[in-house]
Amino acid sequence: MQTVTSADGTTIAYDRVGEGAAGTVILIGGAFSYRKFPSMIELAQTLADDYDLTVLNYDRRGRGDSTDSPGVYDPANEIADIAALVEVAGGKAALFGWSSGAVLALLAAQSVPGITEVVAFEPPFVVDPKDRVPPKDLADKLHPMIAEGKRDKTVRYYMTKAMGMPLMMVGVMRVTPFWKRLTETSNSTAHDWAVMRPYMRGEKLKATDWSRVEVPVLVLAGDRTVPMLTKGAKAAAEILKNAEFAELPGVSHDPKISILAPAVGEFLTRAK
Repeated sequence: MQTVTSADGTTIAYDRVGEGAAGTVILIGGAFSYRKFPSMIELAQTLADDYDLTVLNYDRRGRGDSTDSPGVYDPANEIADIAALVEVAGGKAALFGWSSGAVLALLAAQSVPGITEVVAFEPPFVVDPKDRVPPKDLADKLHPMIAEGKRDKTVRYYMTKAMGMPLMMVGVMRVTPFWKRLTETSNSTAHDWAVMRPYMRGEKLKATDWSRVEVPVLVLAGDRTVPMLTKGAKAAAEILKNAEFAELPGVSHDPKISILAPAVGEFLTRAK
């Protein structure tokens, strides 16, 4: 494990995997994800081994070994965290983002110098008013839960109200060993919501909001994911200046890394 200090003093922990000659990619997880999440470890190792990439796999603030900014939830801080990691990478890096991490990657690409490409896997934009839209007062209820240390309740609330998971599915997850990992990262959900809040209203994406994303972007979705995520991914690819969309067979929002990694690796290395 290595660390870097972000602009506001927050410590960001990361692992450097590989020392590839094909460039560096920073992995950005979604809600509840962290650098020791098995899929993130597998993705990092595969990109390093098979595509000669140097991979920075990090804990977003409030997760794992990174510190936090309790009560301060501003996407600008997470963008600054990414900027610090780009500097660690030598001033140039691609970004891979998963779910809310994909949206964070696109936001960072608007202002952080040295970002070369972005791969956005299933950014959870809600662009159709007929789909499930999170409640407007979500932050008003979420933040007190976090402040009061109600980790179980925070996980249940965020999964059902922000992510739209069925309550029964969440109930089943509570009796698995995985639940403990979710509660350990539950406080970070306020950062996820700060990123996603403007883009889950059931409204069309505006090209003007994303006009500063000029780097090449690959937007990915699996053919086994929920239709809402596919709509959001396609909408993003349509409004970004230099983007393409690809659908991965046999993949859901919890993807098979053996299918996801080649799509990511080939895109990031094809022009090198």
